[in-house]
Formats: sequence, C-alpha cells, structure tokens
Amino acid sequence: MVTLEELNEILSQVKDPEVPVLNILDLGILRSVTYESQHWIIVITPTYSGCPAMQTIETDIRTALSQNNIQNFTIETVLSPAWTTDWISEEGKRKLEEYGIAPPVDEVDKSVLFSKPPVVPCPLCKSQNTRMVSQFGSTACKAHYQCLACQEPFDYFKCLR
Repeated sequence: MVTLEELNEILSQVKDPEVPVLNILDLGILRSVTYESQHWIIVITPTYSGCPAMQTIETDIRTALSQNNIQNFTIETVLSPAWTTDWISEEGKRKLEEYGIAPPVDEVDKSVLFSKPPVVPCPLCKSQNTRMVSQFGSTACKAHYQCLACQEPFDYFKCLR
C-alpha cells in the first residue's frame, strides 16, 4: 500500500511538457490527492481551458503510477475554480527563472489591452529595462520579451488570476 507522501513523490516526477523544468506540483495543477474506498482520486486543473498539454500530463500521470504498480486510481480534471498563477509554488517560480523564463509578476496581464504591459525583470541579468515583443510566446500562457540591457530574448509566464 502506497502512502500519500509516496504518491506525491511519484507525481512530483511528472513534468509539464511545455515547461519541462516544472513538475505538476510546482505548477499548481495538481489540485488534490485523496484516498477513498481503496482508490486514489487525483484531481488536476489545466492552466487554461483547452490547454493541449493536459492530455500528455494525464498520460504521464497514468504511466508514472503504473510503473510504480499503482492501478487503483482515477484522474479527474476540474475547471472551476480556474487555475491561477498564484498556485505556482515559490520553488516553481525559482525554477522558471533559472530556466530562463521570467515568472509571473504581481500584475494581471489583461491590463496590456488597455495600458502598458507589466515590468518584467530579465531572468538572466535581472534588469528591469525590458520590453514586450509579443503578447503571445511559445505557448498561450507565455509572452515574448526582450531585455534592453543584455539584449537577450526571453519568455514571460503570464500572470493569470
């Protein structure tokens, strides 16, 4: 019989295929793990409705559990409440920055439709002299920025609430 702690350790090995430096715990999409009637219930939430990575993540969860001889589980995807970048762990934010992706700043990015985009520090040189190149980055949850100090381009993980 696997314990909750052991199951969480197994699940911490499941990576986000779009940002492979983050696991599903760091990203905050693993909502809960409960054990009822000799059956594990794993609840996940996509970063946004229709996220193409969720099918891969669910498959990776099934594979990780099966490889550890865990067969008695169900994976549920819930959309409400909607995922928010507030659910990214501090460790996850640190990993994003080390990977070269600026973690979310404390401003909701919807403001770019009506005013200036948020000031996003460069994950490489830490300069705040950056500019948004495009509201749309390599995935829907990221924007593309450039540092004007070191000239390096970088992705920014959009703040969503």
